[in-house]
Parts: sequence; structure tokens; C-alpha cells
Amino acid sequence: MGQLYDQEELVEVRKKESPARNVLSWTRSNLKFLFLPGYRLEELTIRQEEYEKTISKRKFIRRLKSTLTIVGIAIILIIVSFAVFAPWISPYSYPIADGVWEPWYAPPSSEHLLGTTHFGRDVLARMIWGARSSLTIALPAITLSVVAGVFFGIIAAYYGGWVDAVIMRIADILFAFPGLIFAIVLVGILGRRMEYIILAYGILGIPYYARLIRGNVLQARELPYVEAAKVAGAGKWRIMFKHILPNTIQPIIISFTFDIGGVILSFAGLAFLGYSDPHLIEWGRDIDLGRGHLVDAPWASFWPGMMIVFTVLGFMLVGDGLRDALDPRLRNL
Repeated sequence: MGQLYDQEELVEVRKKESPARNVLSWTRSNLKFLFLPGYRLEELTIRQEEYEKTISKRKFIRRLKSTLTIVGIAIILIIVSFAVFAPWISPYSYPIADGVWEPWYAPPSSEHLLGTTHFGRDVLARMIWGARSSLTIALPAITLSVVAGVFFGIIAAYYGGWVDAVIMRIADILFAFPGLIFAIVLVGILGRRMEYIILAYGILGIPYYARLIRGNVLQARELPYVEAAKVAGAGKWRIMFKHILPNTIQPIIISFTFDIGGVILSFAGLAFLGYSDPHLIEWGRDIDLGRGHLVDAPWASFWPGMMIVFTVLGFMLVGDGLRDALDPRLRNL
């Protein structure tokens, strides 16, 4: 028996001393893993899951490290810098950029790097100050839409019945109005002030966010953790906003980023039609004033238009990156 044990130990030692034999043996036993696309080894899968648990906090940041997302973040940082540091970046102050000067529609020069527009206003200065106006309107309007929409959407989905029916029918009525027409009517009635423009776009977004959060809450309210919270004695409001909302907020975050660019574009269209606050420096307004000089002074409309394009593009790219980061299943769709 002792000799038998010695022979087995000798075989084991020889196997350990022969790496080539071990590699060939592993290759024969894992041919599917080597040659079938998508085939996974159970052992490696378990190891990967255990490893990802230790880096879960960094995983979200890694997903944002795509080229297009970084480009979008860079564009947003530039636009935000224009808005925040406009008094230091702009070659002219706000009163000068919105004053009446000479010459009108002058070509680019050392004094006006991108030329002048209507009333002899500097194009570069109005591009920089216009970023502040766009973000000042877009961010509060989207915030109002998200807060009110999420509030009514959760209540409608959780309580159901006649509460859900009333809230959703009101949302359907608001959905029936074309967005730009509704904004024109509301601004035309209340006045062309920034507060009323923010209110108009804030109201327009409420039905969308209410429906978006409602669909997620209808699924989440049947999950076990909600039943556990009820058994533990949690109240309805605590269940809705403490337990359900954090688990259904991801689509809201993605839509919030996408819709900032959409509101900026819509606001530019409203200003193009002449319904903006006359005291604001706004890109859409500059496009409207310069559209009659597309041949002799194309810079008056070109640069404000490019600012709208880049701003909307930046928020769209970041929104797309957030969608991939928060829900990787959508990456290849």
C-alpha cells in the first residue's frame, strides 16, 4: 500500500512539473470556451461576478468613458463656463452686447472677432451671454417638469383607481396641445417675460415625466421589497418616496439630460418667432434678426446657430452615455 501511495504522489508531481501537458489537457476540456463565441465557463463567470462586486463603485464611471460621452461632457463644460464666467470671458459687457452701436453687420475684425449683427452688436459677446440665457431658462423649466411630473406620476400609479384616471386624463389633455403652440399661447397671454417662458415649458414637460415614472412604479409596487416595507409598518408616502422612487429614478435622470437640449432648441424656436423676452440675449433671436442678411452677413446667423447645435449635441451625447451607464443592456440596441 505504501508503494501504491508513493506511485500516485509521483504521478501528481510529474503532472505539476509538466506545464505543457496541463495546457493541452485544459485545452481539450475547454474547446467550447475557445471556439464557440459567447460560451462562458462557470468558474470564470463566478470569479468575474465576485470581482465586479469589489469595483461596483467605479463601474459607473468606467461606463461613461466612451469617446462620444467625453466629447459631450467637454461641450457642456464649455457652455457652462460661458454662462458662469461670461463677465470675464466676454469681450464686451452685457449692456454693450445688447446696446445700439455702429456699424451694423460688420465683417470680422480685430475689434469684433466674429463680426457684428443687428444694431452693431458683437457676435462673439452675444454667443457667450446667450449661453447664460439658455441655461437659465432650460434648467428651471426641466426641474419644474421633473419635480411635478414625478410627484403626480407616483401618486397616480401607487393609488390607482379614480386618482390615476383623473391625473392621466389631465395629462392626456396637455399632451393634445402641440408644445410650441401651447408655449406661444401661454407666453402671448401672460407676457414675454423669462418667468412665464419657464412656466410654459415647465408645464409642458409634466405629463411626459408623469407617464414615464408611472409605468415604472406600476411594476415596482408589486415587488417583494414593497410588501416587506408594508409589513414593517411603513406609511404610503414613505413607501412611495423612500423605497419606490430611488429604484425607478434611472429613466428620469436620462430623460432629464436629453430634455435640456430639447428645451434649449425649443426655446430658440420660440425666440426665432419673436416670443422671447426682449431683455434677454438669446441665440434664436439673433438668428431671426440675421436671417435677412444670409448673403451679405452670414456670420450674424451662422454662429448663434452653431451654438444651438453644439449645446443640444452636448446634452444629447451625455444623455446617451448616461443611458448606457445606468442600463448597459441598451448599449448594443
